[in-house]
Amino acid sequence: VQLQASGGGLVQAGDSLRLSCAASGRTFSTRVMGWFRQAPGKEREFVAAINWSRFSTDYADSVKGRFTISSDNPKNTLYLQMNSLNPEDTAVYYCAAKETYGGSRYEGAYDYWGQGTLVTVSS
Repeated sequence: VQLQASGGGLVQAGDSLRLSCAASGRTFSTRVMGWFRQAPGKEREFVAAINWSRFSTDYADSVKGRFTISSDNPKNTLYLQMNSLNPEDTAVYYCAAKETYGGSRYEGAYDYWGQGTLVTVSS
């Protein structure tokens, strides 16, 4: 499975941005897709995930109510709608996919990763 993230950029606090992740290859094998981010000087952290079986979603507390994970073509295109952005959201955002259920908040559980897209939020 190949993942290609896009949509990052420079925005101001309070703005919105939508990230996309195009998946190709053996996408039928994926069970969960998610977004992670890594801020400068920090470890990569979980942002959001979507489970294809139940079509359920999960969010980190820091983004709950502001970010929405979705797909308009299950297993092929993943989105992350980010609203009310603040400088603490500045990071490189990665999309990822895994072939098993469970552990969707744990980056080590993911099998495939995109290259990352940079989001910078100015105050």
